[in-house]
Amino acid sequence: MQKILIIEDEPGIADNLIYALKTEQFDVQWDRLAEEGFKKLTDWSPDLLILDVGLPDTNGFELCKRIRKISQVPIIFLTARTEEVDRIVGLEIGGDDYVTKPFSPREVVARVKVILRRSSGASNTVNVEEHGFVVEEEKARISYEGKILELTRYEYLLLKTLLSQPERVFSRAQLMDRVWTEPTGSFERSVDTHIKTLRSKLRDVDENLNPIKTHRGLGYSCTLG
Repeated sequence: MQKILIIEDEPGIADNLIYALKTEQFDVQWDRLAEEGFKKLTDWSPDLLILDVGLPDTNGFELCKRIRKISQVPIIFLTARTEEVDRIVGLEIGGDDYVTKPFSPREVVARVKVILRRSSGASNTVNVEEHGFVVEEEKARISYEGKILELTRYEYLLLKTLLSQPERVFSRAQLMDRVWTEPTGSFERSVDTHIKTLRSKLRDVDENLNPIKTHRGLGYSCTLG
């Protein structure tokens, strides 16, 4: 049984999550406070952490920063905050997903399953060549179904990054960190512009080819299949 740790100070929310997770055969532990949860994390070694942002003793974002110094356990944030900047911050400091209240416990369970599959290496074992893409790093080019894509440097690096971890959602800031190295590429809108031209070039090769998905307020992912 995979182990899920919930750090949430509202018993009603925690109870609903515990019930939904146990129904799906997960082993679940719950703590109300950040410090208690942090100790449980080190003692119990869960497979995934569901973390409330608005904890009474420590902000969930701050706790996430502490956790990332010792562990790469997947983290799903729970929060009443709906602003885009909060979602981006949560992902940038090491969160894997972000769920706003109120939410469906079944939706959270579905997200848990997806993240656990991804963290277990399922996404990393995707053979992009089986889906038509060939990445030739030594030649800095990408082909689709035997056709070399005419990409700019940024388009190549963007697509290469997205293909490296299919299904993973990369925030704009994460893509900028991996693609742009010079100060002139300092605006996140640049990502949107290059994604748009990249999509157009992919459709030029195959009008039905649209692997790049937009996740509003979060970023982009590459979906194969």
